[in-house]
Amino acid sequence: MPPPTSCEIAGGVATITLDLPEKRNALTAELLDSLGDDLSRVGSLSSVRVVVLTHTGPTFCAGADIGGAGPGRVDLVSVLRLVQDMEKPVVARIAGGCFGGGIGLAAVCDISVAGLAARFAFSEVRIGVAPAIISVVCLAKMRRSDAAELFLTGAPFDAPRAVAVGLISRAVDPDELDHTVTEVVDHLLLGGPQALAAAKSLIGTVPGMGRDEAFDWTRSLSERLFSSTEAAEGIAAFRARRPAPWVQPEER
Repeated sequence: MPPPTSCEIAGGVATITLDLPEKRNALTAELLDSLGDDLSRVGSLSSVRVVVLTHTGPTFCAGADIGGAGPGRVDLVSVLRLVQDMEKPVVARIAGGCFGGGIGLAAVCDISVAGLAARFAFSEVRIGVAPAIISVVCLAKMRRSDAAELFLTGAPFDAPRAVAVGLISRAVDPDELDHTVTEVVDHLLLGGPQALAAAKSLIGTVPGMGRDEAFDWTRSLSERLFSSTEAAEGIAAFRARRPAPWVQPEER
C-alpha cells in the first residue's frame, strides 16, 4: 500500500503531497505519521529552502479521521509545531475543500494560496466537538468576531472569505493557482536562508512580547544578522548588481 503522503525535492523546493484521496486526505494516523516524517526530514536538509504542501484529489484535507483506528506516532499538535518551528518557509497550495483540521494545516503555513473553488468550514460543532487544537494557529490570525461566527455556526465559506478573515494569504482563479504558487516560491528562493528563518521567527515571536522586550530582542537579532556572513555576501552582491550567492542560476 503506497504511503499517504509523498515528498519530492527539486531545485531547493520540497513538495509534500497529501495523497489519500479515497479518504479526502483526512488526518488518519498513517497520514499524520507520514506527514510528520516528511516535515522532519525536509526541515533538516540544507538543500531544501522552501516547502510546498499540496494534495491529490478534490479535497485538500477533510480534517479529523472520524472513527479512525487510534493515534499513531505523530499527532496533529506535533505536525503544527513542525511547520511553525521549521526555519524554512512553508507554502500551502489548496485546490479543493479544506475542513476542520485541514484549516489548521492551511493556517499554520506561512503562505497559503487557494483556488476560488475551494471551500472551507469549521465543521466540528456539527458533530458535537470543537476546533480546539487548530484554534491555537487559527485564532492568532482571526478577529474575535469572525472566529465566533465561523467556529460557532460551522457554516461553509469560500476562499475570498478565508482571505478576509486572515486564515489564508490569497485566493486566485483555479487556472492561476499553480502559476501563483510558483511565483511565490520563486520570490522566496531569492531570500537568504538565514534571513528567511529570522523573518519567520519575527512573525511568530514579536507579537507575543511586550514593547521593551521586543525592541531588545529585535535589536540583538538585527545586530547578529548584519554581522553575519550571509548579510555581507548579500550586501556585496547588491552593491555589485549581481545575484546573491544563494540564488541558483535558474532563479536569477
